[in-house]
Amino acid sequence: MSYLVFACRILLFGVFFVALFGKVRSRSAFHEFARSIVELRLFSRRMSRRAAGGVAVTEVAVLVLLVPTQAVWAGFALATALLLAFTSGILIALHGGRRGTCRCFGASAAPLSMLHVVRNLILAAVGVSGFVAMAAASPNAVPSHAGGAVVVSAAALVTVLVVVRLDDLAALFTTRPAIPAAQARAGNK
Repeated sequence: MSYLVFACRILLFGVFFVALFGKVRSRSAFHEFARSIVELRLFSRRMSRRAAGGVAVTEVAVLVLLVPTQAVWAGFALATALLLAFTSGILIALHGGRRGTCRCFGASAAPLSMLHVVRNLILAAVGVSGFVAMAAASPNAVPSHAGGAVVVSAAALVTVLVVVRLDDLAALFTTRPAIPAAQARAGNK
């Protein structure tokens, strides 16, 4: 169980670290994130801006709670709750026909979609898995073998990369109709 807890900690820490950094790396990045919440029209403009600040503060709390072994269970619980709140907001916006941009990790301008819902639900499942594994393991459970810890860490970090770049990966596999060369040349005249 200690390997599962360790993997869940690294995965969620990595995802929330990149998400937080993407939002607060500059004043303009944070304003873009706040604007993306306003676009969803889930709250008033003023409350949306406050929600943006609340998200950033909560992401900091998740990061802080995932570090000390004694607080990891709270980190898993808070991460799961935040991911489920994000998922609910996205579903409400999509149901209302609003497809704001995904500023989850800062720079992406991809429109919100069910892909983001699925991603968040999978990450929430990681939080639940970590929480349950933490309850089943001893309170100070850490991987017993350095080699196993390295393998688990590498796998978790690769997964962080996939999660963070999911919009780009999805775009690679999205089919768009090809424009025949003759039409392309005619359109350029």
